[in-house]
Amino acid sequence: MRPFLIAYFFLIFFASQAQQKNILLIIVDDLKPAGVAYDAPEMLTPNMDALAGEGVLFARNYCQQAVCAPSRISFLTGTRPDVTKVWDLKTDMRTVNPESLTLPEYFKQQGYYTVGTGKVFHGAKNNDPQSWSAPFVTDDELDYALGFELPVTRSYQNAYTRETYDEIIADQTKNKGSNKGRRGINQALKAANARPAIETLDVPDDAYADGAIANKGIEWLKELKDKNQPFFITLGFHKPHLPFVAPQKYWDLYDRESIQVSAFSQEAANSPQYAYHTYGELRNYSDIPQDLGLDGLNGDEAKQKEVIHGYYAAVSYVDAQIGKVLNYLKTANLDENTIVVLLSDHGWHLGDHGIWCKHSNFEQATFTPMIISDPDSKKGIVCESPTELLDVFPTLCDLTSLEQPETLQGKSLQPILSGKAERVKDFALSQYPRGGRMGYALRNERYRYVEWLEMDYRQSAPYSAENIVAVELYDYENDPLETISLQDDPAYKSVRSELHHQLSNFLINQPNSKEITND
Repeated sequence: MRPFLIAYFFLIFFASQAQQKNILLIIVDDLKPAGVAYDAPEMLTPNMDALAGEGVLFARNYCQQAVCAPSRISFLTGTRPDVTKVWDLKTDMRTVNPESLTLPEYFKQQGYYTVGTGKVFHGAKNNDPQSWSAPFVTDDELDYALGFELPVTRSYQNAYTRETYDEIIADQTKNKGSNKGRRGINQALKAANARPAIETLDVPDDAYADGAIANKGIEWLKELKDKNQPFFITLGFHKPHLPFVAPQKYWDLYDRESIQVSAFSQEAANSPQYAYHTYGELRNYSDIPQDLGLDGLNGDEAKQKEVIHGYYAAVSYVDAQIGKVLNYLKTANLDENTIVVLLSDHGWHLGDHGIWCKHSNFEQATFTPMIISDPDSKKGIVCESPTELLDVFPTLCDLTSLEQPETLQGKSLQPILSGKAERVKDFALSQYPRGGRMGYALRNERYRYVEWLEMDYRQSAPYSAENIVAVELYDYENDPLETISLQDDPAYKSVRSELHHQLSNFLINQPNSKEITND
């Protein structure tokens, strides 16, 4: 009798596992809100637009820090940068927080088969092996189009860059210590004028990594659709991150002459200088002037349009790859039992305030696309209340009926997805460190309020109003381009006071990493 009972309970267990919802997490690098769905029709994203119609689009969603590693480690652990202690591109998540619990790791613990490829963990060594049921698939392990190999520095397929790269590697081998490491190779490529910010070649989609990543995603869907175990697939697309490389057909979607440059390319009046940066990321490319000035590529409109064109082409390229995966999901009827989450790690400046790239607390860097399509939730909803990337982890727990880990700092968006509520929080919080200061930005439907604190944030220094060295306040209803900071305007005295109270109260009560453990 006992063997029969054991077999019976195993059957019950696997039956319940088979009924559990699958998850497809799509992470896009450096994608600002784009397409018709986000009222940005200048960027052509028909597949992301279609996904928005099949789920909930979060129209006021914000990242927790506008740079890759801190943002990704934050939403993949469901904790804020002040807890993860990852505020830069160098810190390893598990070195500073060995007990970190990641989103795929937790679902793996709950019986999911978790796999990933592309750019997912940036800030965790070796793509955090303990998060995956099978080894993470890196770019050099992907299959590329016939006749193509791994792109040079995972980016380029043009012959000159490849020839130059081969020469650098040969020199590196011959003269040990010369141009060592990724940084040294990139510097040598730039010096040889072989590291352009854009590449336009008539090549197949899977000549580049994102096309190969889409193919791998479809391959996994085919393999796992009949498996008696729910899956959690994570696809980390690289574009539109610099350099802007995309097959020629995506460049051809746009007329460069009709592209509009930023309507406001100056610094906001009354704002502190350290709210800005000199977009060093863009200056790392050989076809970009080194003295860019503060008015956006020295006011060179032709160069600005070229860069914007490249960003748009890369956006449409990655949209097409997402479309291929989502189309197969439907063809295989997997959409009937799969939650799809599409998000970016942060936004991107295209010349507003004279800034390019991310690395700020301004709207264009922190405003982040996020769409969630759940088979059992409402469709075609646009959420206008503040949300954060931090909310993804608890939301997926609720949508799959799993208990939320106590470590999570976000809030579940399930009430919004079900149509039972229009909001779960009153504001979103972003932050950015600059020169020994931390800028904390509170964003609600109308305002952004920023306090810059001179503090030792790496040592979990407690919040103190005495450390405030600058304040910013923007009214998006009257000034959507952030042309003036209103912190000293008498008409906004009560607004500033209320937002200061909200921000300070939040920061005073925010736990640190020592208070959030998995024990």
